Amino acid sequence: MPGTPSVLFICVKNAGKSQMAAGLMKDLSGETVDVRSAGTKPGTALNAQSAESLAELGIDISAETPKAVTDEALRAADVVVTLGREAAVTVPAGTRYENWDTDEPSERGIEGMDRMRLVRDDIQRRVRQLHRDLTGAEGD
Repeated sequence: MPGTPSVLFICVKNAGKSQMAAGLMKDLSGETVDVRSAGTKPGTALNAQSAESLAELGIDISAETPKAVTDEALRAADVVVTLGREAAVTVPAGTRYENWDTDEPSERGIEGMDRMRLVRDDIQRRVRQLHRDLTGAEGD
């Protein structure tokens, strides 16, 4: 892709998983990837455990707020990534689309911060791979 690639991470509430993915990608990519996140039905506040799980890695997303996905944001993105099974969007023709059916530890009875760390680690692995795909960077 010529220029700086653009990624839009989407989940339903834009309070947890998409915010985590955006925070992880911003931290990893610096200025090499334009990163945004949004929700199909945005919540009213960031998920505190999502923010705390990234803070454990030195990433601060506490100032973020849930935002609604817009047609403009979808058109501006080179890659649209939905996180989870419920977020559904119509991606413009020619835009790369991925759905990350992320780990859901609560289905195994894992809750609280233990759950959030597992979700974070799953998203982080996927973000690293996407970053490599977009930038050609080796390792991480």
